This record gives sequence, C-alpha cells and structure tokens, in this order.
Amino acid sequence: MSVEDGPPSEQKPPQVPSTGTMLVDTSRRDRVGEFRGVTGPYWSLRPVCGGTEWEAEPGSVREPSPIERLRAEMSRCNARSEGRIL
Repeated sequence: MSVEDGPPSEQKPPQVPSTGTMLVDTSRRDRVGEFRGVTGPYWSLRPVCGGTEWEAEPGSVREPSPIERLRAEMSRCNARSEGRIL
C-alpha cells in the first residue's frame, strides 16, 4: 500500500511549490493559476494573465496537464501582445 492509498491520517501534506509554479485548482472548475504563497492553511494563486488572487485548499490543487499548461501560456502571450499585461 502506498502513502497515497492509505487513510487520510497517513497521507502526507502536499509539498509547497516554488513561487510562479503553474497549478490547477480543481475546486474552481480547473482554473489555472500561478502559485504566489501560503496564507494560513491555503495557497494563494493568481490568474496566469494577471488579476485578483484567490485562495485554494492544497488538497484541491494539482499540476497542469501539458495541454492546460500550453493554453495558459498562450493566453499569457496573447494578453501581452494586446497590452493587457506587461
């Protein structure tokens, strides 16, 4: 039995990612954001194209799939080319 298969009391808490790491918040319809820091028991994420940060529970956050990462990076590039973000 692996640690992930055990009861919740045996599961390790998620490791805190580096600032700027792209993550997906599954509790917000798979919204992609960049990790900004820890706020109490929550992780602060910011939209890839800028905007208001939100707090996510670490258990509902995962790494993006390759296609999710590509879409987010393309959105950021498009926003920069349109002058919406620097």
